[in-house]
Amino acid sequence: MYIGTSIFMITLGAILKYAITATVAGFSIQTAGLILIVAGVIGLVVSLILYFSDADRRGSREVEVVREREPVVRERERF
Repeated sequence: MYIGTSIFMITLGAILKYAITATVAGFSIQTAGLILIVAGVIGLVVSLILYFSDADRRGSREVEVVREREPVVRERERF
């Protein structure tokens, strides 16, 4: 799950939990909203952990330094 998906799930869950007052027989809309909020928060935390751990690995890569070498083609000698 990515960060945007997690935020969308949190938002949708909050709408279902706090803004919807309708009732459905055999299904609790508020409970479904709470489940979406919890799943979105967990996904957001995992996404942020993976994002920042990957950034740490990118910053610590070793850089290979290439020094100048002699030219492959030498100038012609004049006779």
